Amino acid sequence: MRIAIDCRMIGSGGIGSFISELIPCFLEENECLLIGTHEQCTPFLRLQNVEFCYCDVKPFSLKEIANFPADVLEQIHHYDYYFTPYCNIPGKIELPIFSVIHDVVFLDVKGMTGLLGRIARKLFYKRAVNFSNAIFTVSEFSKERIIHHLHCKKDIEVVYNAAPKYLREPFEGEKPAKKDQILFVGNIKKHKGLKSLLDAFEKAKKSDKDFKSKLVIVGNAENFRTGDEETVARLNELSSQEGFIEFTGRISNDQLKYAYAESKFLVQPSLYEGFGIPPLEAMTCGTPALISDIPVFKEIYSNLPVTFFKAGDSDDLCEKLLSLNKFEPKAIDLSKVSELYSYKRSAQIICDTMAKFKK
Repeated sequence: MRIAIDCRMIGSGGIGSFISELIPCFLEENECLLIGTHEQCTPFLRLQNVEFCYCDVKPFSLKEIANFPADVLEQIHHYDYYFTPYCNIPGKIELPIFSVIHDVVFLDVKGMTGLLGRIARKLFYKRAVNFSNAIFTVSEFSKERIIHHLHCKKDIEVVYNAAPKYLREPFEGEKPAKKDQILFVGNIKKHKGLKSLLDAFEKAKKSDKDFKSKLVIVGNAENFRTGDEETVARLNELSSQEGFIEFTGRISNDQLKYAYAESKFLVQPSLYEGFGIPPLEAMTCGTPALISDIPVFKEIYSNLPVTFFKAGDSDDLCEKLLSLNKFEPKAIDLSKVSELYSYKRSAQIICDTMAKFKK
């Protein structure tokens, strides 16, 4: 098959990682046109079966919808299918279109954005549904929520996330030793549940003098000063206590890999996710995960060696923190992780779905 792929979200967090991992899998058996900036396309320059179309039009811009460059459209139309890793679709594409709606958190969780922001996002979701021949999403949970909010009658296929390649590769030299630290990877938005983790951590410190672990939060302290006000207040209060919280600052992929491997375990206290990849990433680095019992985590992680706690319940989380902290973590069967979640498998599902539609 010949697939035109929108790469303009590369560098934009999880969606950028999602498409970056899929592209090499697509290229194994297909010819692909990669659409993006020089910087976004550079990692794929040495791969086979690939052509590049350089484009710096911003996703979700008026130009993307109403005045997408004619020369870019001309190149796209030499291919059979158009794939975008998100819900943004340029105007005037006359190929079968396939898009990804990772979640509808902005429609499910109140307070994530204002009324206008909520309306704008729903319009983009609806536009993706209307223009796409089929929709992909990253969990059965997200599929159900897309149907609920968008009344989508198009085919919706689930293509699970997987751990990125750099985490699956062995460490150079010896694997780093464990430190007395517990890891949180996320942001301060209310649905990430950080406040319940902060409350549980403080309770654990007060109730057990042998609990000396440090909470390591990936990110800059300054980046956590906007968002849920209650969580910000708790962060300000606890950050002043020596040895309680450490912010890593902005870190590279290699540094994140070491942070995962060095931690005793990861805590993911989310109240809502479309998939929630940090527990999968942690386990890929040999680190167990303590996660909330939200429906999507039950779907994704029930067959993996995780420990669940009651979502939003800081007392239950405190109890699990203290319990896990007392024992050496068991070895994780990484073959089972990769068996369940693989970008190669997800790319094959996407290609099989595309094959049902002809230009």
